[in-house]
Amino acid sequence: MAGYEDAVPLMVDGRDLPLLQDTTAVNATGAWEAIWRDVFVLDANNEVTAIYNLTQHNLAEQDNYDELRQLLIDAATP
Repeated sequence: MAGYEDAVPLMVDGRDLPLLQDTTAVNATGAWEAIWRDVFVLDANNEVTAIYNLTQHNLAEQDNYDELRQLLIDAATP
């Protein structure tokens, strides 16, 4: 969401996963109807295959981690 730019360097330091930082000019949060901490899983055609909210699904819980991991694998598998 726009307004949280200060935390981006800390969030991406040493990581390879992409992170979208919204701006008020772009308003991707509104265009995608995103909720705070949503992970949008896209397939090879950039179609949304799943939306997984990290507030509702704490990745510290192994079942949640495994579920998101499988969603990512499924989206990457042709």
